Order: sequence, then structure tokens, then C-alpha cells
Amino acid sequence: MTIRACFGIACLTLAAVAQSQEATPAPGLPLWEAGVFGGAATTPAYPGAEDRSTRALVLPMLIYRGKILRADRSGIGARLINTERVELDIGFALSLPARSKDTGARAGMPDLNSLLEFGPRLKVQLADHARLELPLRLPLELRNGFERQGLVFEPRLVFETAADDGKWTADANIGAVYGNTKLNQYFYEVAPQYVTATRPQYQASGGLMMTRLGLSLSRRLSPDWRIFGFARYDNLSHAANRESPLFRKNSGLSAGIGFTWTAHRSAARAWD
Repeated sequence: MTIRACFGIACLTLAAVAQSQEATPAPGLPLWEAGVFGGAATTPAYPGAEDRSTRALVLPMLIYRGKILRADRSGIGARLINTERVELDIGFALSLPARSKDTGARAGMPDLNSLLEFGPRLKVQLADHARLELPLRLPLELRNGFERQGLVFEPRLVFETAADDGKWTADANIGAVYGNTKLNQYFYEVAPQYVTATRPQYQASGGLMMTRLGLSLSRRLSPDWRIFGFARYDNLSHAANRESPLFRKNSGLSAGIGFTWTAHRSAARAWD
């Protein structure tokens, strides 16, 4: 699979968050939809960075609501177990890249490439609008031979709501992000060859990376058009590697806006 394809898959997840009106497939929805996704996002260059990374893009969009394979508002993956209360699937996530020449703390160090993350995700429905998610993901570094960069565990509580007519949808989530030693080394390690007068050597360790609060809101403008926005606050004051010279801020704010346009829908209904 090419880097461009992997990036596209991850971006489809963002599109699906905005486009789908149901947390799970329903007979009233098409089996698949195709169109265009566009958006822009700004985030810290890496967790704990004082510099930022901003990207804007427009890509093809595909939503598929199959019984096993799917791309819907909860992500892209394969549903392995699906009961009324418990679901196990495989999900994806993506981080934005950061060039070292644009981040003062990492000047002269290797760039941080995008990380494509995938792995199993257990979801437990706690109430009508609340669920617990337990994803364990394997990050692969793009543009570097898909080198594995450790493991990340991100337990979180998700609260969702939607208007009866489906025009408005909103969700909030709160959770924590844990990385093993290799993942934390990717962001915070300072090897001897990168030591400077203001950047001492540092050996990173595994542990808590941040706690996280996220909010998103979307509105359907017409049957074919939907707009959305999101904001995410990361608290890193208790991070395991806050003593790293690359760690500059105890908090970070990410935000983004976007749209989806649906050009085609299947006649077949979801679950048919």
C-alpha cells in the first residue's frame, strides 16, 4: 500500500465522523456513499511542543456500512465481534508530520513523520449515549519504510447525541494516552549525536503521555452537504517524559473544520 493510500484511508475516518448520522449501521442508511471531503486542522507539532503543525486537504471520501467491513462515524476497520453491548473491531488513526527545521526544540534532529496507527478496539456500550472505548494501536512511521514506533493505548469515555431529524450531531470524549518506551523515544529521546548546549542527552521511558478532552459538532446543510468542527485539549502536566528537553508545554490545543459532499449513494440499504 502506498503512503498516499494510507494517508487517504486515515482521512476517510475524518470524513466519516462528519458524514454518518448513526453510531452503527441502520436500515434507513445507504450501504455506501461516495463524495468529497475537505478540511483543515492545526495541532501541536508533537505532544508537548511549543510549535504547531497545520494542514489543509481535499480528498475523495467513501463511507461503507457493511456488517463486517465498514467506514462510518466511529472509524474505518473490520468488525470482529458485534453484540448489543460489546463490539470489537480494528480501527485507524493518523498524526500530522512535523519538520524539525520548523520546531526550535528539535532543530538538527530527524523529522517527525506522520504516524499511521491501527489495531484492535473494544467498545462497551454503557448507556444509550455513552460508551467505553479501549483501543490498542500500532504506530507505523510513514516515509520511513513503515518502521514500527511502539504501541499506544488510549482508553476513553465517549458521549454522543443527535437531533431527531439528524441535522445536528455532537460528541464529547475524555480519556488518556499511554505510550510504551519506543513511542516515547520517538518524541522525546535525545541521542548523544543530537546534544547541544541547550539540549542535553535524555533517555525516554514508557508511560502516560497525556490526558485528553475532545469535542466535535456537525450539521447537515442538505442531503448532500455537511459541515463539522472539532476541538481537543491535551493536558501533559503529568506526562512520564516531561523532563525531556524536547518537552516545552504542559498543554496543547488542536482544532479543525471541514465539509463533506456526497455525490453518489447506493440503492442497497445498510445491513441488507
